[in-house]
Amino acid sequence: MLGNDNGVSRRNVLKLAGASVATAAGSGLAAAKPDDTVEVNVGFKSDRGRGAALDKADETVREFNSIDALTLRLPKKAATALESNPNIRYVEENGTMHALAQDLPWGVDRVDAEVAHANGNTGEGTDIAIIDTGIDSDHPDLQANLGAGKAFVECGTGGFTGSCSFQGNDNACNEPWDDDNDHGTHCAGTADGVDNSEGVVGVSTEATLHAVKVLDCGGGGSMSDIAAGIEYVADQGWDVASMSLGGDASSTLKDAVEYAASEGVFLVAAAGNDGECTDCVGHPAAYDEVMAVSSTNDSDELSSFSSTGSEVEIAAPGSDVYSTIPGGYDTFSGTSMACPHVAGAAGQLIADGNDAATTRQQLKDTAEDIGLGDNESGAGLLDAAAALGYDSSDD
Repeated sequence: MLGNDNGVSRRNVLKLAGASVATAAGSGLAAAKPDDTVEVNVGFKSDRGRGAALDKADETVREFNSIDALTLRLPKKAATALESNPNIRYVEENGTMHALAQDLPWGVDRVDAEVAHANGNTGEGTDIAIIDTGIDSDHPDLQANLGAGKAFVECGTGGFTGSCSFQGNDNACNEPWDDDNDHGTHCAGTADGVDNSEGVVGVSTEATLHAVKVLDCGGGGSMSDIAAGIEYVADQGWDVASMSLGGDASSTLKDAVEYAASEGVFLVAAAGNDGECTDCVGHPAAYDEVMAVSSTNDSDELSSFSSTGSEVEIAAPGSDVYSTIPGGYDTFSGTSMACPHVAGAAGQLIADGNDAATTRQQLKDTAEDIGLGDNESGAGLLDAAAALGYDSSDD
């Protein structure tokens, strides 16, 4: 079931919207003609603003539960008129974001997670949400840790980016939140793969994993879907939100991360794969409420693809990371792979009694200086053992 809280299914809305929506979406809001139908996120200040927005809408795509925003389809000229309404905070195109991976778990060893495991720190009792393409519901290295799930895009249909037979995988959609891409399952294995006799082991090993599917089989999802996923995590009271995705700034996304942070969620996101570059951290990683993670390789160098900037707070292994995918295992590279290392370590700290703010500071205070610049690795390389107070000099 899709995550539209007003009961309008995404598929039916797409049917009703017609060809003009596709034309406007393909060319962008700025290029759309006044009578073209566009899909926008509208932030409102008051009930009067909410009512004004709904009055102009042809279709209501999403009404959020806890943030003051709507996702609407309406003529561009109506969207432009809303921008000048004093009861409206913003009107923005409902653009898309994408999973941040490159080609394809030495990293778990490098951050000394096995030291934490040996001392009994497994993340048990913590809830880690993987906001991504879903999680394989029957993977032997994840199944024992799986909790609830929620889908904001439909599994197996291609969504924004075409047929899954060409862009995703043939994984069965046993659950609405199943992974039809590989990306989310790969991140889940790094964050919290089960410590058993097969496959891989995660940074945490006994936290509860929750699949929040906001990206389709091609790795794309709207800002509205992603914001709704973040809001959902906060409303469930889950501890960690791992976001290996990114794109341009979005006021709706900003609303969602502010709300989740106010509810005590530890938010962590991939910095982006735009390297070599400077000051190029993507969103949501660039927001103050989110811990931005850059990527390193097995020589403790900055990964060539890793985005950098003042927003980077910590680095973690992201080059050539071996982890779970539907039906097996594979090696991927990207800041997407670095992010769940930090999510897993945060799960261990929260299970140890820390809140989100203390966890974030502890991860920075105990990070290892590997000689990279502040804008490349922030406080340094993640050290899960040191964050928990253990000697990690075994290296």
